[in-house]
Amino acid sequence: MKKIFVYVLLATLVFSLGAQAAEITLRLADNQPEGYPTVVGAKEFARLVEERTDGRIKIDVYAGGILGDESSTIEQVQFGAIDFVRTSITPMANFEPAMNVLSLPYLYPSEEYMFQVLQGEIGESVLDGLKDAGIIGLTWYDSGARSFYIADKKVTGPEDLKGLRIRVQESQLMMDMVEALGASPTPISWGEVYSALQTGVVDAAENNYPGWYYNSHHEVAPNFVEDEHNRIPELIIMSKITWDSLSEEDQKIIKQAAVESTEVQREAWDARTEEAKRQAVEEGANITTLTAEQKQAFQDAVMDLYPKYSAGYEDLLDSILNFEMEE
Repeated sequence: MKKIFVYVLLATLVFSLGAQAAEITLRLADNQPEGYPTVVGAKEFARLVEERTDGRIKIDVYAGGILGDESSTIEQVQFGAIDFVRTSITPMANFEPAMNVLSLPYLYPSEEYMFQVLQGEIGESVLDGLKDAGIIGLTWYDSGARSFYIADKKVTGPEDLKGLRIRVQESQLMMDMVEALGASPTPISWGEVYSALQTGVVDAAENNYPGWYYNSHHEVAPNFVEDEHNRIPELIIMSKITWDSLSEEDQKIIKQAAVESTEVQREAWDARTEEAKRQAVEEGANITTLTAEQKQAFQDAVMDLYPKYSAGYEDLLDSILNFEMEE
């Protein structure tokens, strides 16, 4: 009887160890190409998870939209067909309207201010709102600051934008912002922006430094003003189905690895931004850096948009506007 008990005990132990050692391969989708800062961050996330689970959990990163566009991969995450997706927060507002507040113009005085907000209690509370949609928000990534660039004039205040035709995305918030600044919003597809600037269909456009330089827009709109009207963060999200299938220990490893990967992603983004800015200046572009007072004038001009786009989330907006940064 004792021998039978010992055999059963050993069999149970071997089975348990085998189950713990079973390898899991998960999939992460990103629509950006290899080498892009979000893909760099995603691969760091995968490396950390594999290292901290001794190879038991591996994450394959599929860049370049191989697994589908942003909308379809988010849907696949909800149903567990894909385990992780790197996405902009814009489509996530369909699942958690609080995301709209995070996209308000001139909301964050700096990149560091934004990340202290997002990586603390405020950001975590917004991520928690995704759970009902079958989504786990893991961490925030950087996508830079969007600013205006103009074909033939220098801009230092909102008054300099009056009457200009500015290309914007097909976003009501962006169109309302441009109108509040006294300009005329002109939605045009991204692939047509260069020719629109070149032929005078629009006088200006807006994007971050890499978007401006690497699409050659600096050739036809060489005057870049660092008004930094939008800082729209990105996200690494995870299927709740996959999340719930993991042990609590593995959940902690994945969450921590994702958060730590943000630093690498931000460094890659900052390097890409500085390189784009340096090369644009070397090729004859002009950069206008605004004072705090000049930036405040831009924010003051759009303040009437805040009540409209934060309705129902006034407390969230107040907590961001009154956030006290750590030294």
